[in-house]
Amino acid sequence: MNSTETKPSVAPTAADQDERIQRVSFWKKALNRPELGALAGAVLVLAFFIAASSGTGMFTPAGIINFLEVAAQLGIIATAAALLMIGGEFDLSIGSMIGLAGILIAIPAVEYGWPLWAAILLAFACAGLVGWINGNLVNKTGLPSFIVTLGFLFILRGLAIGTSRLLTGRTQVGGVQDHIPGDWFAALFSGEVATGLFSWMAANGWMATNFAGNPTVTGIPVSIVWWLGLTAVATWVLLCTPYGNWIFASGGDANAARNSGVPVHRVKISLFMFTAFSATIFACIQVMDTGSADTIRGLLKELEAIIAVVIGGALLTGGYGSAIGAALGALIFGMVQMGIFYTGVNTDWFQVFLGVMLLVAVLFNNYMRKKAMEAK
Repeated sequence: MNSTETKPSVAPTAADQDERIQRVSFWKKALNRPELGALAGAVLVLAFFIAASSGTGMFTPAGIINFLEVAAQLGIIATAAALLMIGGEFDLSIGSMIGLAGILIAIPAVEYGWPLWAAILLAFACAGLVGWINGNLVNKTGLPSFIVTLGFLFILRGLAIGTSRLLTGRTQVGGVQDHIPGDWFAALFSGEVATGLFSWMAANGWMATNFAGNPTVTGIPVSIVWWLGLTAVATWVLLCTPYGNWIFASGGDANAARNSGVPVHRVKISLFMFTAFSATIFACIQVMDTGSADTIRGLLKELEAIIAVVIGGALLTGGYGSAIGAALGALIFGMVQMGIFYTGVNTDWFQVFLGVMLLVAVLFNNYMRKKAMEAK
């Protein structure tokens, strides 16, 4: 045969095709989603409590709002913690920031007559400074964020206690509720939304009413709105913006990301600032709801946030996770905490359930990651 004779063409096989244009099955796509394990866990927990809490009122409108509100308060800080962990860092000072922010809101308003909006802005400004310092210390010293923010966990808690005792002589500051009416900024962190809708539903017999004819659920707590809003924005940022790609790249391989032009230092500083801001949002909602601040508020919330994020499928090593997964992790947390109460189980056992959930979530996530790698 002539050496120049062309060989018959052979149709390329699936293995020869560019992987970017290969068809990917739904199962393979699902395996690659970090929130798959959290979704399965949420369905299992929901099914368990539907069976175990039958007739207890857990899944009445009021019961649903109860566990959603618990989930929302954790979800607000878990969303920010998720982005930070995807970026390859931790923030153990979130809980202490909650306590300090509450004091920074209450003392100026109650003791010195500041408008509540000004006190809230002061808390956010201090939160931004704390996040900026955390991020810069991690970037410039090369110390693990675990160590840096562990130090700030004690610094911020000490500042909250010391400042409160110095200026008021006590660690609890009440009377904030007197400053809420008429304050335009405080209204963003207090009360309920859609109250007219719920009243209309009750008037048309679509919702149960109490003895006075008012709906058993008067509206959606603002904490739930903040939770859903932050989750939606964080998801959009991660999936639809260059900044989201930078977050994944910074957590996956910071050196490679830096060599590719990603501003890793600025990304991480902004993520630390976001966790401090989310802690302050949590503190604002809590202070407006209770009408007071307490230096011990937020205790262990940083660990609960990390648990929610890990249950949501994020890797402790960074570069993988989602805000939706963190929201599902917070939802599981809320259902378990309130479910134990509704089913009559001693609430002293709640932390046992929390620890078991963390271990099971990590094991399940590792298993799903291995399956995803095998499926590629």
